[in-house]
Amino acid sequence: MALKILFSPSESKISLNTNDKFDGKNLIFSELFGKRAEILKRYDEFLKSANLDEIKKLFGLKELEDSEQLRESLSQKGSIKAILRYDGVAYKHLSYRGLSNDAQKYIDNNVLIFSNLFGPILAKDEIAEYKLKQGEKLAGFEISKFYEQNFSKAVDSFLENDEILDLRAKFYEKFYVVKKEFTTFCFLKNKKILSHHAKAYRGEVLRQIANAKVTNKDELMGLNFENLKLVDMKKIGLKNELTFEICD
Repeated sequence: MALKILFSPSESKISLNTNDKFDGKNLIFSELFGKRAEILKRYDEFLKSANLDEIKKLFGLKELEDSEQLRESLSQKGSIKAILRYDGVAYKHLSYRGLSNDAQKYIDNNVLIFSNLFGPILAKDEIAEYKLKQGEKLAGFEISKFYEQNFSKAVDSFLENDEILDLRAKFYEKFYVVKKEFTTFCFLKNKKILSHHAKAYRGEVLRQIANAKVTNKDELMGLNFENLKLVDMKKIGLKNELTFEICD
C-alpha cells in the first residue's frame, strides 16, 4: 500500500527540454495511448489550421505572434518530466529540484497530475511544452469529459490498493471522480477559505509529505505541517476533509 496524491497542473510551464523528443507512448496508461493520441492529434491539427485569434483563445493569451514554432507538432518538441515542466505557484513551493533523491522518487511514483491536454500522468512522465487554458474546449471538443469517460477505469485500477490524498483544484474533478474513501485539505486564513493562495500551501504540504515519505492516512494524520494548525475534520460521503488554519 502507498499514498497516492492527485495534483493539478499549472498554466505556467518552463521551456527547458531534455534531448529526447516527446513520445506519448511512454506516458502512464500506455494501453490507452490510442485514446490519448486522439486528443494530441486534435491539438496538433488545431494549431496547424486555426487563425491567430483562435489560438490566443485556446492558450488564454492576449498577445501572441505567429511562427513555425507556435504551430510545431508535439512529436517534434523536446520533453521533460511533468513535475519539472509545470512551473506555477504550487510547483515553485514544492521546489522539486531542492528535494533529496529519495523524496524526488517518492514524488515521481506517487503523484498523479491531471493535465488539461495529456490527462492523468505521473509526475515522472515526460511531456512536451504546450499551452491550453483550463476549461477551454478544443474546436468545440470537451477534453475533460473525454478523459473522464476513457481513463477513469484505468485510474480506478491504478489507485485500487492505495490510499488517496486529493490536492487537486475542484475543476479537475471533471477529469476523474474518486470512487473510494479519500482525504482532502482545506486551508483557512483569518477564518476565510483560501482559493488562489491555496496553491502555495498545496505545494508546501506536498513537499513535506515527500520528505516524510508518507505511505498511508495514519502517517499523514501524524505529520505536523509547518505553519499549519489542524482545526477541523469532517467526513462528507467518501471524503475526509481536513481543515488547516495558516499560522505564518
